[in-house]
Amino acid sequence: MTVKVTIFEAKTNLSALLKKAQKGQTVIITSGREKTPVARLEPIKPAPKKKRLGSMYDPNFVLTDAFWEPLPPGWDGESD
Repeated sequence: MTVKVTIFEAKTNLSALLKKAQKGQTVIITSGREKTPVARLEPIKPAPKKKRLGSMYDPNFVLTDAFWEPLPPGWDGESD
């Protein structure tokens, strides 16, 4: 839905017009007797969030030297 208002109406009711724009409406601001469109208020789509690698990401995680040690016998559940 589009709402058309004059510059005077926009100055007087800016907060209400911004709320309409936040709800998804487009507000056209006009000027002069011919009501020539001069500006448009419309909602801004939020930028997509950056995806992180892994859901348990922790920037303070440190891989210790024990990670590189050989695995003990039977680690995979097989019997010797």
